Amino acid sequence: MNRKNPLPNSNPNSPNSSMQALHFLQALARIARAAPKPAHSARTRQIRHAAYASMAHSSRSSRRTWSRALLHRLRQWQQQRPGRLLTVRRRVRIVTPITSRPEEPARAETLRQLVPGGRGMEYCNLLEETADYVQCLRAQVQLMQTLLDAFSS
Repeated sequence: MNRKNPLPNSNPNSPNSSMQALHFLQALARIARAAPKPAHSARTRQIRHAAYASMAHSSRSSRRTWSRALLHRLRQWQQQRPGRLLTVRRRVRIVTPITSRPEEPARAETLRQLVPGGRGMEYCNLLEETADYVQCLRAQVQLMQTLLDAFSS
């Protein structure tokens, strides 16, 4: 079976893709307008963070665990940038060790590590989150390829 579009909802013209493109282009414009031009590695990191943030903001639902986890990670990165005062708050958390559940495949643990926020999820929820995350990653790749084609020609 040779289909062009393996995921039925991965339409590049969907509202989510256009919102992702809008968020990403606005973030790129902010990076370009920055007064002191950062070093190449810092600029690369800023672009990567902008891509992740636009992907998380444009996800179908803000209730998706991966998008909230990704935005939380980006906020932490912003707070830890040099030149800012950082107040450290410590939470006491009781963490139960994550063990493989016998009814789940061994690959579930690997999947939990790949999907942001997937560590404490049940298997069915993990699969739903993974499908949504992969769909957004696919839209992000299509967006990057479109931008690359537009700017290279």
